[in-house]
Amino acid sequence: MNNKKILITGASGFIGSTAVNKALSLGYDTWAGIRRSSNRQYLQDERIHFIVLDYTDKEILKGQLSTFVNEHGRFDHIIHVAGLTKALHKSDFDKVNYEQTRHLADALFEIDALPDSFVLMSSLSAIGVGDEINYTPLNSAHLPKPNTAYGKSKLKAENYIKSLDGFPYLILRPTGVYGPRDKDYLILMKAVKSGLNVGAGFKKQLLSFIYSDDLVSVIFTLIEKGIRRKEYFVADGDLYTDTEFNSIVQEALQKKHVLRLKVPLWLVKPAAWINEKVSGLSGKATTFNTDKYLIMKQRNWACDISPLEDDIGFVPKWKLREGIEKTIEWYKKEGWL
Repeated sequence: MNNKKILITGASGFIGSTAVNKALSLGYDTWAGIRRSSNRQYLQDERIHFIVLDYTDKEILKGQLSTFVNEHGRFDHIIHVAGLTKALHKSDFDKVNYEQTRHLADALFEIDALPDSFVLMSSLSAIGVGDEINYTPLNSAHLPKPNTAYGKSKLKAENYIKSLDGFPYLILRPTGVYGPRDKDYLILMKAVKSGLNVGAGFKKQLLSFIYSDDLVSVIFTLIEKGIRRKEYFVADGDLYTDTEFNSIVQEALQKKHVLRLKVPLWLVKPAAWINEKVSGLSGKATTFNTDKYLIMKQRNWACDISPLEDDIGFVPKWKLREGIEKTIEWYKKEGWL
């Protein structure tokens, strides 16, 4: 029985809840960091402990963590997944993804409760646009130049925890994460099921993916191997054009005939701007916005995973075709598709 305490922030979300399941399966004393308003739909296991933390105010957070440490002892490991992937205002990315990460790291330092490892869930978007001529994979030597508000906020969080002397960070930069409970790729799959396949831009685009279970397996393998103060790109190692990816989805959905539309980027850009403004009026953040346009515009999502292969012998359990089939099966069972 593993009696080590682990905190998973953003535990009610897609990746967070998947990490909670993995922690439980490995026998960790698992604490789900949530908001009072969080939906606990995927956090039903009676072994889960819940903790509500206020990352917006460092002093309040220090008090909450101090109380926890006095009662239970420090967390042995923290997986910091909580963050924004879409926002009404671009400044919100900084507030949540950077400032709240800074508050958590500072609070842990100031109450002398550093964990053995602190995993920051970052993103490939923290690096920015790669080589779109020769399609060289992004690697650790690539100078980060994020061009989205989301990517910039993630890079600021990365740089902050790296600047802290002795802080036991692990930084993961996953590519497109898909799997059961994810709602982003669901939008695309619904479109394909309805007979429409829409792509943005005409220039060749290389995509990479990682199945959610493989991502969380990487996290726990790194933790248990005692690897610290390193950063990794996480993908399954394969590359697909957008046409190949859509064909896999189409086959998995057993959809024989789909109308394939390629929309020029000069049309996608104003559409994203308009959608962002409309969503702002409604007060609800939208996935399709000007930040997302820059992500759609990016042509090369290849990344070098050889450091993961070297350090932990990483071999993904799920390749894209099998992972998509499993995801669609889950969507259908839940009535999402």
